[in-house]
Amino acid sequence: MPYIKQEDRMKFDEILDQMPIISVKGELEYCITKIIKKFMEDKEANYCNLHDAVYGTVHAGHEFERNHLDKREDFAKEKNGNV
Repeated sequence: MPYIKQEDRMKFDEILDQMPIISVKGELEYCITKIIKKFMEDKEANYCNLHDAVYGTVHAGHEFERNHLDKREDFAKEKNGNV
């Protein structure tokens, strides 16, 4: 995942930190879709830009999975034993 510099994160963090709690998957999907649409707002809808929009979200999901879900799986395996 391409991480951005700390100073570049600030413009997003200020707004994102004000968001209400996202309670259900549908709300999460709605927010992600709105962010993708914002990303595309000033871009031509060509293959490259549309691909970047989709794969940016896919790669973010993989990064979340690697950092959170995989660790949870490792914890459960240690606690309960491997299959």
